[in-house]
Amino acid sequence: MRSSSSDSSEPKTIALPSSSLPLWEDDPANGQNWSRSKKIYNTAVPSLLCLLISFALAIYSPSHSHVQEAFHTSTTKSLVPFAMYVYGLAFGPMIAAPISETYGRRFIYLVMTPIAMLFILGAGFAHNLATLAVCRLLAGTFISAPLAVGAGTIMDVWSGQATGRGVTLLMTTAFLGPAIGSLIGGWIAQYKDWRWSQWTSLFLGAAFWIFSMGAQESYAQPLIRRRAAKLGLPVPPSPIPPGWAGIQMMLTVTLARPVYMIFTEPIVSLCSMYSSLNFSVLFCFLACVPLVYTDVYGFTPGQCGLVFIALALGCLLGSVGLLVADHYTLARHLRLHPGGGIAPPPERVLWAAMIGGPLMPAALFWFAWTSTSHVHWMSSIVAIGLFGCSNIMVFISTALYLTQVYGAKFGASALAANGLLRYGIGGSFPLFTIAMYHNLGYSWASSLLGFLAAAFAPLPWLFFRLGSRIRAHSAYTST
Repeated sequence: MRSSSSDSSEPKTIALPSSSLPLWEDDPANGQNWSRSKKIYNTAVPSLLCLLISFALAIYSPSHSHVQEAFHTSTTKSLVPFAMYVYGLAFGPMIAAPISETYGRRFIYLVMTPIAMLFILGAGFAHNLATLAVCRLLAGTFISAPLAVGAGTIMDVWSGQATGRGVTLLMTTAFLGPAIGSLIGGWIAQYKDWRWSQWTSLFLGAAFWIFSMGAQESYAQPLIRRRAAKLGLPVPPSPIPPGWAGIQMMLTVTLARPVYMIFTEPIVSLCSMYSSLNFSVLFCFLACVPLVYTDVYGFTPGQCGLVFIALALGCLLGSVGLLVADHYTLARHLRLHPGGGIAPPPERVLWAAMIGGPLMPAALFWFAWTSTSHVHWMSSIVAIGLFGCSNIMVFISTALYLTQVYGAKFGASALAANGLLRYGIGGSFPLFTIAMYHNLGYSWASSLLGFLAAAFAPLPWLFFRLGSRIRAHSAYTST
């Protein structure tokens, strides 16, 4: 998966601005030349920060009823701060990606994260719902910055198959956040005030930020510019021009082009809609699981949080499935094309989604019709685990497909379009989830989600068979 800026694929022969200095490929500052331990640490930094993003998202949900009581508002309005945080995740990477072009990836990790923590602090001290919602929006906007550059860092320091494994690790860690946040948030909702959901996010964010202090810059262009300036040599121009021209470029690349691709590129629009469904169902689970297990099985809020352990285990199983599928399909391609002269087609990365696609509606229907008092609670919990497995397989596989199809030049815009839709649509679902479950009944509400998942399940198979034809008619594809 590529980062959300257009810098994610660096030429390996970048010449520093002096003939006496080595090529970038031989330079010790090049992340590809770092020691293994240094690479692992610099991979762990964005991974943990992405975990923080989804953790701070999910930990609020179990306490929304306390917010409802504290501010004397409705259930739907008490979930608005949750939705506002998600909307911030949609737009934050669009701000962070251009900034990283000039200041590098380390700047994003070390500067944007503490700004987000200040807004989480403000959310914890909020005395009305409007303040809480605005602080959560701004916290989501700034805390999402590592989403824009995390995959780029991994591509800077790893090569070959290790790159895909690193991206899978990054996204798996991020997908663990909702499960861990809901687990801890359940016990907070049972024993503490809702403000402790914000304090806990603040403490975890501070710990991860301190851990990130040792991160080193891995992006070549700002490193080369800084070294040239230090040595008094001609400084290579920044990819983002100064002044109004830079603002116009940012608006075009980070906003206008992704929106345009949503409407003109079938691969972008359909994959983004599929990702939107994945996240919508995930966010629905964050709201409906406490409702279902409290009403049907009499679980306490803390016990409802324990249910999300199944989601975490499912994500881990799905990440293993992604790695196995990647290894198998690459080995198969090499057997059919010995010598490595022919690059694998982009559709190779869809195998995991082709498996996970049918599993998702199966998991949702399973959950829908076993969440009753006549069936042991363990059965529906297993279904949640199966959903977690299928969810991560579909999301990572389709995101990788977008980067493979659109390459370094337009892949960032394709992923930005994906993020806009999945967070814009997904963030709205929890606002009506509880009303939907009350009006349709628990089984039919979950079944509705299952029908939607079933409608999208053939999509990876469609692209696997017809992807090359669709790509041939695109103005943006790199293959």
